[in-house]
Amino acid sequence: MKLVDISKILEAKVCSGEEKLNDLEIERVGAADMMSDVLAFAKPGMLLITGLNTPQVVRTASIVGISTVVIVRKKQIPEETIQAAKMFGIPLLHSPLPMYTACGVLYTNNLKDIRSF
Repeated sequence: MKLVDISKILEAKVCSGEEKLNDLEIERVGAADMMSDVLAFAKPGMLLITGLNTPQVVRTASIVGISTVVIVRKKQIPEETIQAAKMFGIPLLHSPLPMYTACGVLYTNNLKDIRSF
């Protein structure tokens, strides 16, 4: 599914990576708040849903090759996090949905979890 469609489904604001919205194709999704879990299970190219809003999320995403980060739960995103996403070239979206709902909505729209890699 195109990132532009995911952003609409998640009612998300695009904080960085607008230029990739129409081209980036997402097939797999994972969700976590512990970056140690992300380091252990993440797959390159996946979309990460998280409630964390720190620059460390973006740094971790860049290490494992995550293509997009979606921050959920109406959390305010610090400018440092947005700047990190721009620096690493990782699209950063901000969704008002709770994590459970965001995962469910993407699952019902046929996005796969990371076990399907």
